[in-house]
Amino acid sequence: MLTVAPDIEVLARFGRALADPIRCRILLALREAPAYPADLADALGISRTRLSNHLACLRDCGLVVTVPDGRRTRYELADERLGHALDDLRAAVVAVETDRTCAEAGDKGCC
Repeated sequence: MLTVAPDIEVLARFGRALADPIRCRILLALREAPAYPADLADALGISRTRLSNHLACLRDCGLVVTVPDGRRTRYELADERLGHALDDLRAAVVAVETDRTCAEAGDKGCC
C-alpha cells in the first residue's frame, strides 16, 4: 500500500537523490522520457552496474518506478510533477546564482 511520507522525510529523500550528479542526470533524462536501463547507461556513458546502483537509490527515494514491458523493465519518474519540480529547482538555482549572498562563495564554491 502506498503511503504519503511526512514533508521533512520527503525533502530529505529528494535532497539525497539530488546530491549525486549521476542521479541528477538520470532524473533529467527521465524527465524527457521513460527509458530502459541499457539505453540510460549508454546515454550517460556509465556502466550498467553503476547505473543499477543509482536507479536503486532513486527507487528507494520514491522518485522513479519500474514499468514491466514484456521481458524488459522501463524506468520513469514516479510522478509527472517531479519533472516540473526539477525545472523549478533549476530555475531557482539559476536565479540565486546571480545573487551570491554568501561571503565565501568565491573561495569555497558554496551558495
